[in-house]
Order: sequence, then structure tokens, then C-alpha cells
Amino acid sequence: MSEIGKIIQVHPADNVLVALQDLAAGETLVWKEKAYTLLEPIPAKHKFTISTIAAGDAITMYGVLVGKAKTDLPVGVRISTENITHASGSYSLHERRTGWHIPDITKWQQKTFDGYHRADGSVGTANYWLVIPLVFCENRNIEVIREALLEELGYARVKKYNQFTQHLTKLYQSGADTSAILETDYVEVETGNNKSPLFPNVDGIKFLTHDGGCGGIRQDAQTLCGLLAGYITHPNVAGATILSLGCQNAQVAMLQDEIQKRDADFKKPLFILEQQKLGTETRLVSTAIKQTFAGLVEANKNTRKPAPLNKLCIGLECGGSDGFSGISANPAIGYTSDLLVALGGSVILSEFPELCGVEQELSDRCVNENIAQRFMQLMQTYNRQAEAAGSGFYMNPSPGNIKDGLITDAIKSAGAAKKGGTSPVADVLDYPEKINKAGLNLLCTPGNDVESTTAEVGSGATVVLFTTGLGTPTGNPIAPVVKLSSNTALYERMPDIIDINTGTIIEGKETIEAAGERILNYVIEVASGRIQVSAVRNGQDDFIPWKRGVSL
Repeated sequence: MSEIGKIIQVHPADNVLVALQDLAAGETLVWKEKAYTLLEPIPAKHKFTISTIAAGDAITMYGVLVGKAKTDLPVGVRISTENITHASGSYSLHERRTGWHIPDITKWQQKTFDGYHRADGSVGTANYWLVIPLVFCENRNIEVIREALLEELGYARVKKYNQFTQHLTKLYQSGADTSAILETDYVEVETGNNKSPLFPNVDGIKFLTHDGGCGGIRQDAQTLCGLLAGYITHPNVAGATILSLGCQNAQVAMLQDEIQKRDADFKKPLFILEQQKLGTETRLVSTAIKQTFAGLVEANKNTRKPAPLNKLCIGLECGGSDGFSGISANPAIGYTSDLLVALGGSVILSEFPELCGVEQELSDRCVNENIAQRFMQLMQTYNRQAEAAGSGFYMNPSPGNIKDGLITDAIKSAGAAKKGGTSPVADVLDYPEKINKAGLNLLCTPGNDVESTTAEVGSGATVVLFTTGLGTPTGNPIAPVVKLSSNTALYERMPDIIDINTGTIIEGKETIEAAGERILNYVIEVASGRIQVSAVRNGQDDFIPWKRGVSL
């Protein structure tokens, strides 16, 4: 951490420092016995130069190339999109560098979590029933089934804003004008669902509607079936009801084939109904309802039992990142990742556009050359497709990222990669493949928050650690998404969507290692069902399949 609590150098080779708080023009700061006078204000999360940099010269952060100067830059100026441009280093196949500092796991070796044990040996952190359309034509029928089941079975969400609307209605009817209505404050009203769940061991029924299954290209249908099979065979799922129209590209046989790829001895209850065979909507919907009900009866027989921590699979995700993400939240969950890998568990790092610039490090960490070559090939193919569409990985940072200090994709990527810790890369997966190796796995997905989270869970993540610097409500239908803030201000501003604060690292109150240990303990409680994360509590069931087109 910074010697004076105001600045930090992330890596000894960096030629920029990071402002940990707003810094004024003319302020002189000392770092490692050298004084730097600022020529302009430096907002918190942004970076300033500590050496004279000529036009075309490298900007280095996290010890890697993250940009090049557009103009000559003196000491003490803020780097921005106006004076630097994205640049990243080349990469090639090198010798394996899989040695790493294995953390001390003594305090967790005898720990367990309480999960749902499945016939294939996996252990879930939740117990859900799925209702899924094979094609968008069935979305309306899915909604009809949703309306019929959720409230009657005790799974309906609290309609907390209904009474507020009723209050506004009464104001309007009593003669209140627009200004009076706009000045009315929302007041939290307890309106809870009075019904207890009929099936207490089933966490809920989730309806995975989507806009795929037909049209597009045949590969879209195959990929969708692979993703849906990943959810059906997922440890957090007890069984599923599938609605098929009958004539779509995503055929039932295609789905069944993808299920077999993931679980050759599949034993979960699976009900598949085809509307064009059954005939009327009434027959289709009523059959789906009674079969789902019967499936819930069976799912409710499963209860939580202790399981070793090596049965956990954690997805590593970020969204709404800021200039602190790469020095607080991301390295903190990176240490959590290392702890779980050392315990024999699995982690998934995705978002390939946000690994741009760190390809060499990650490929060097792959356990063998075949895996390293696959990673490099996927990265190169993905970037070429983006460039062919008139974009490229350099277009990944959002306006919010840039405003808060992530001004090139390489800066964003170097910080995002910290989520993967330091352990060797055990495997590289192409979406929507299923994870089948313990350790750190790289999964090819877009940087898009929901597409990537959807994919990680489809590949087997049973809990997702999601870091954010700006705030995002993203969740998932079947896996708890733990939201971690990179800064304390966000944690205090959005307490309804943030679960864990790692701004303590920025403030010098906690080390990265201590935060990583705290996060692992929290994950154990979440995985055991003893803590309900904000995304679950808020019903944030985001589900967007990636069609393998260009998405950054």
C-alpha cells in the first residue's frame, strides 16, 4: 500500500502511479524517496506519469504494456484517452512457468459446506427446478406456467412497489397535481408473500426464457442446446421441464446429445413436451404443470449434507469496473481463487476481451503446450473476428470504465486478470464447454457481464464472485452471485446490491490476503445456504445466451 495513503505503484516496472484519492494540481508527492509535482488535478482512480515519456513510447502498468503516448508527456500529468492510446504486447509459445506460491490452507482443510449431493458426484450450492423453452416461440407458454406455479407454491416475489403505486393512485384521485406526486417519497412497506414454500428443500423454480432456438445459423442452435444442457446438468439443478414447438432448429435430439456429452449417466428427472404433438395450449400447459409438480416432489427429498470444499466451483467475474478494481477487489478474489485451487477446488476465469495484454503470462501458466496453444488460438480468432466487424478488443472499455480510470483495454485487462490469482492454468474451455478439471480454468466468453456470467454458470460454476467499482445488479437464475465493491463509497451508496466491501484494501485497513480469506469464509456460508446474497434476495435472474457473434 502507499507510503502516504494517497498513491500506489502497482508494479515496480510501472511508469505511472495511481491516485488513491483526489490530488490537487501543484501538489508534491513522494514515492520511494522521489518527489513528483503534479501539473494538473488527478482524480482518484486515475494515473499520472513519473517519468518523461516521448510520443510513441510505452505506458507500463501491472508490469506490462498498456498503452503508448500520443504526445510527449512530462512528469506529473494524468494519462487519458486524449494523450495515450491502447497498446498491448505480442505473445508466443514459451516454456511453462507453472510454479506458484501455494497459500497456507491449514485453517480450511477440515472445513466443509452443506450442499446438495447429485448422482454424478457433484455437489450443488442450491436446489432449483428449471422450466426452459427450446425456442422463443414457447416463451409465452413459459410465462403462463410461471404465473400458475410461483404464487401457489410459495415462490412468488414480494411486490414491494405495488402499495407505493396504490398510494400514488390515491393521491391522484384526491386531486394532487404532478408536483405533489413527484415529491412523494417511497416508503418501504412489508407486503411479503404469506405462503411458505410447499417444497422447503427446493430453492425455487427458474424460467430460462431466451430469443434463440430458430433462425440465425445452425451453430447458434447447437451452442444454445449446449448451454441449456449445462444448466440442466448443473449441480444446483434438481431437474427440468422443457417445452419444444417441434419444428425449430434446436431439436430435442440435439439437446439430449449435449446432455449426454456432459453427463453420460444422466439421472435427473427431465420432462420434454412438444406442442405440435400435444395439440392444444391447455394440454401442453396442464401437462407441463403436473409433471413439474411431480418433479418438485422428488426434488424436495434432497437435503443439504456436508461436502468438502474441493466440490466448490467458483466463477470469477467483473462488471462496472473502475480504477481500483485491479488493486483491491480483483486481486482479493484472486487470492480466494488460489486458496480454493490449493484445496482441490475449481475456478473459472472468463471474459477473453479483458485478457488482452496478459496473454503471455496466462499462456506461460498453462500446464502444457496444447492448452497454451488453445488459449492463444481462441484469443487470436476472437480478436480477428472483432476487427473484421470494424472493432477490436481495444473497444472494450465502456464510458463508465474510462471515466473512472480504465482508459485502455490493456489497463482494464491487466487488472481484470488479477481475478485469476497466480495458480497454473489447468484447462482452457471454449463456450459452452463444461469444466472437468480442478484448478484454474479459462473460459472463452465476451466481456459482457450477463453473457459471461451466464456462460460461467453453464460451464459449472456453483457460486460466482463478481467485482464492481461502479455498481451493477447482475445476478443469475441458479447460482448465487456475490457482489464485491472495489471501494467503500460504492459499498455505502448501494448496500442493497453489494455484499462485500474490499475498499478496506485501498484504505490500508486490510491486506489482499486477509480480504481473500474473508471472502472464502463468506463463500462457504453462501454455499451452505446460511447467507442469501443480494442478487438472490432481489430476484436478479439474468440469463443471456451468447450467440458466438462479436460481443465485447
